[in-house]
Parts: sequence; structure tokens; C-alpha cells
Amino acid sequence: MAYSVAVVGATGRMGALATRLIEASGDFTVHALLGSRDPIDGVEGADLVLDVTLPAVSPGIVDAAVARGIPVLVGTSGWTAERLSKLRSRLGDDPQLGVIVIPNFSLGSVVATRLATIAAPYFDSIEIIEGHHAGKSDSPSGTAIRTAELIGQARAEQGPVAAPHADQRARGQQVASVPVHSLRMDGVLAEQQVIFGGVGETLRIGHQTVSDASYEAGILLALRALPQARGLVVGLDSLLGLDGRA
Repeated sequence: MAYSVAVVGATGRMGALATRLIEASGDFTVHALLGSRDPIDGVEGADLVLDVTLPAVSPGIVDAAVARGIPVLVGTSGWTAERLSKLRSRLGDDPQLGVIVIPNFSLGSVVATRLATIAAPYFDSIEIIEGHHAGKSDSPSGTAIRTAELIGQARAEQGPVAAPHADQRARGQQVASVPVHSLRMDGVLAEQQVIFGGVGETLRIGHQTVSDASYEAGILLALRALPQARGLVVGLDSLLGLDGRA
């Protein structure tokens, strides 16, 4: 059976990539290609919805898909822990469909974040530097937010990280107590570095994306998991067994 997919945000870079993958696959077809400002009614009749739009638009698309009983894959940034909590409540205790939210479709990025959560309890000084192309509209990135929140969870017993002078703007934005510094500049596609400081040493866990091809396997993996998903699933790590529960 081939599942029909409504791609919302199809005119963007990730939307174009996803559309190409769907058209080349044997198990998906394109139901509709919608821009961020197009009427959401275009998803009517689709088996699945893929949202790769903008942080301000994404919640409305997810609400519309869920209201129509259509499973939705979210590849849009901006889904903080608070926003995810509201979505989880919306789906209820016995969800009949799934919503998969993927901050980053890259396998390398997911592995790097997992390694950062392993290291987090052993260092009190932790900061994140993330960079993206100049056209990325939001900061911090969804990947940086996800990484910081997972670091915070991993440090539940240790408490907040040491972040001196956090009141100064140049110290970055704190997410789950972790200072995050964002670069938006030409010559960069996507990269992230988590820096851990200890007595007499530093540990750096970094990942750099050099081609959009790094997202292809993750997009297809998430789309293929979507029809059977129930409730809220967050992160490619959850689909790969890298979330610590496998």
C-alpha cells in the first residue's frame, strides 16, 4: 500500500527535499504540495501530513491534521517542552493516531545529542554553540533546544549547570539552564557543538552537516513509522532506539 502525503511547506528547502524523496519512493505518493500560507484544507483526504514550515505556523498545521484524524510528521523547529506537553495533552490518554516531532533528521546529529546526554551528569559547566545558514528564521535551533532539554533531564539529580553572568545578553539564551549561542551566517549549513568544562579539561561533542543528503534516511524512516505511531513521539532517537529506553 502506498500512503499519500500532503507536504506543507513544500516550497522550502526541506519541503523540496521531502517531495523528491516521496516521489522516488515506492511506498508514498504526493497528495498535495502546500505553501505555509496556503489553505490547510488541501490536506483533506491525505493519509499522512508532513509539516516543514515555520515555528509560528506549525502548531496550526498540527491542530488541523489531528482534527481531521490524519497522522502528522513535524520537521519544523520551535517545538519546546511546553509546546510538546500541550500537544501530548491534546492527543489524550488513548490516542488513536500519531504525531512524530523530529528536531533533526540527521543520524549524526541524533547520535551527538545522545552522547551529550551521557556526558551531562559529569560536568557542571556546559554550553552549546549552534550555527545555521543566514536564512534560518528561528534561534536557538530546534536541535539545540532539544539537546539542552535532554541535558537538563540527564542532570535532574545534579541540578542546573553553572552559567555565570547569565544576565548579560552576550552569554546566550538559557534553555534548561544551558547557555545556547546561535550563529546565523553565510557559508554554514548546520552545525552544533556542546562544550563541557571540568577541572583542567574540556570535552567537545560536535556535529556538522555538509549536505542536505544527511537528512534523507531520517525523513524516510520517520514517514514509514508514522502510520503505526500512536500518541506523541519526539526525536529520531526514539525511532532508532537511542533514547535510553531500548
